[in-house]
Parts: sequence; structure tokens; C-alpha cells
Amino acid sequence: MGLLSGTIFDRPPHCERCDLPENDCKCPPETVTRAFVAPQRQTAKLSTEKRKKGKLVTVIRGLAAADNDLPALLTQLKNACGAGGTIDIDMIEIQGDQIERVQKTLRQLGYQVR
Repeated sequence: MGLLSGTIFDRPPHCERCDLPENDCKCPPETVTRAFVAPQRQTAKLSTEKRKKGKLVTVIRGLAAADNDLPALLTQLKNACGAGGTIDIDMIEIQGDQIERVQKTLRQLGYQVR
């Protein structure tokens, strides 16, 4: 008799929906779909800010994280600018004074820019 014999850990994993073993389960995989707001209905506000030691950062505000795929947008902006960047809550930061490039890229993606 094993240590876990007779407990829930003794049996193989089962499907939560049909309670069959995972090898015999015929349930379709669950898909999570998120509905994002169209870029044409959003306005991005651009500005530059000075950080520690005089470093300039381009900041994009006004794009809610719940309405956008911010990591994918950040990747596109970083590639277009050739610079690093990060996401901070509902704000995207790109290193350097990149307003013209960010503005051009966001307009190509369909966002309104201020």
C-alpha cells in the first residue's frame, strides 16, 4: 500500500467538465477570447518626461490595459523605435525622445494621437 493510496492524489487526472480520465476525455479545449476596443475609438496621449540622471522617456497614456493588448503594442513600438521600453499600469514608456516615430506607428495601427 502506497503513501497516497486511497486519496485524490492516487487516481490519474480527470477532466473537470466530464469527470473522465484526461486520456479518454472528448471535451473541446476551453478558449479564452478577449474583446478589445478598436484602435479607431481610442486616443493615445504622447509626452516626453525626464527621468533620473536626465534621461528622456516617451510616455504613451490613455490606452487602458483592459481594452488593449499592451504587451503586443509595446513590442511593435520598441521595434519601430529601435529602443527599449516597459509597461507601467496603463502607461507605456519608450526610452529616448521618440515622439515622431511612436506617433507615426500608432497612426499606422489606427489609433488617434494627441
